[in-house]
Amino acid sequence: MALTLNKELKIYIVEVICLLYVLLFVYAAVSKLLDFENFQVQLGQSPILSVYAMLLSWMVPLLELIIALLLIVPKLRNLGLFLAISLMTMFSVYIYVILYYSSFVPCSCGGVLEKMTWNAHLVFNLIFMALGCLAFIINYKSISDPSLIRIPIRPIKSIPINIILSTLSIIVLFFSSEDKMQHKNPFIRRYPQHPIMRERSTDLKFNSYYFAGYNNNRIYLGNYTDPLHVLSMDATLGERRTEKIIFDPKNIHFKMVKIIVRGSYFYLMDGSVPAVFKGKTINWKIDKEFKDLPFFTRAEPVDSAALVFRSNKGQKGEQIIGAYNEDRVPTTVYNSSFLQKQIDGIFDTDGQLVFSEKLNQVIYVYYYRNQYIVADRNAVVAYRGRTIDTISKAKIKVAYLEDRKERKMAAPPLLVNEHVVACENLLFVHSTIQGKFEDEKIWQQAYIIDVYDLKKKAYIMSFALYKIRDKKFRSFFVTASNLYAIMDDELIVYQLRDILKKEILSNRNKSF
Repeated sequence: MALTLNKELKIYIVEVICLLYVLLFVYAAVSKLLDFENFQVQLGQSPILSVYAMLLSWMVPLLELIIALLLIVPKLRNLGLFLAISLMTMFSVYIYVILYYSSFVPCSCGGVLEKMTWNAHLVFNLIFMALGCLAFIINYKSISDPSLIRIPIRPIKSIPINIILSTLSIIVLFFSSEDKMQHKNPFIRRYPQHPIMRERSTDLKFNSYYFAGYNNNRIYLGNYTDPLHVLSMDATLGERRTEKIIFDPKNIHFKMVKIIVRGSYFYLMDGSVPAVFKGKTINWKIDKEFKDLPFFTRAEPVDSAALVFRSNKGQKGEQIIGAYNEDRVPTTVYNSSFLQKQIDGIFDTDGQLVFSEKLNQVIYVYYYRNQYIVADRNAVVAYRGRTIDTISKAKIKVAYLEDRKERKMAAPPLLVNEHVVACENLLFVHSTIQGKFEDEKIWQQAYIIDVYDLKKKAYIMSFALYKIRDKKFRSFFVTASNLYAIMDDELIVYQLRDILKKEILSNRNKSF
């Protein structure tokens, strides 16, 4: 009688555990399938599974339903428990890797389980793993029906082998996905949770302001319509000051003056003159003019006597990058291979030129294709990197007028990289191209910023800058602690959270 009760109790335990697994897997699978698009998006944002999101989004719920079916049928229960232990091991190892080894922690997915923290989810999975192992051992030993499908190896050996193989499969997925994300990215963005947090904003009154620079915990704004006045604020947009540049332009016919603040110096530039003047921010007085400058369309000072610029002095008026040095005898050196022509050498090579003071390097980012170029202060290319979108060739159409002497865009171009900022080792790119597994709503509500590490030559993450009513995103600037954005006449400051800060701080102790 006691033996019968003991056997019945064991059968009851197995039945209860199998029922719990069936409820869990059916619920999880149905939740995923009912909100399939969201589930696929969440997998696409996983730092481990993003590359395989398309395949896994179908495979995981299908496998959960198959295992649930195996657990319902008594003859197939051994196989079902074995696969259930394997799947729960994979889920547990996945969460562990996310928590302790991934670059960021994504959002959870899966109905009620979404309300759990990642640590609670890990404990939940481990409990189910233990229950699965218990049921598998009992079912294997206590039921001797020869018609049952059995695992050929006894539980004492099969369970450890199962767990080891399941763990290795997730580790292989992690390294494989990471390699593909960095070297064969199929245009999948990674969105960590809240990398920036909005703090405050201020009304600039006019939409003609742009970022001139940052120094001594103050942000400087130039104004296209009032070029001799510079507005400065402290890092929290509190204290405002208006600085007047002391300068007598004499008979110089300026067309588009731009101010750049770099350290304790400021530069007044207009490539159509061409002219570059320099002064110190201590008194805002012009005290030096760069001599024998070529005409330029973009320029970035690299120190108090040198700059890297873009000009139209290439063959047939094509764009070319050059380096100017004013020390003793002014010299200009051009690098004809810096920009790579695809169509016309002018529109197809258009882009933005920025300078990283920390790296002492210039970066050129094309507007219409997925490439950026990193070079030294003499315009010698260090390497060519790619943004994560798939637009490798500029999608533009050029019309030639007056015997091919004049050209213009014949159709609206596909803009890829609109705004660019360099901060220490990081490159921030405002992208206009929607990636895989991305919700259409976020593109209607926000501007997407992609972040790259120039030292590691790698894509790091993406985040959203949410729109303010119908205001246009004009430019942005990033420091080691804050991100500033101008949307028409409004200046907003965001705090960088730890996940972004650590990408900067981790490189500070390394030699540049």
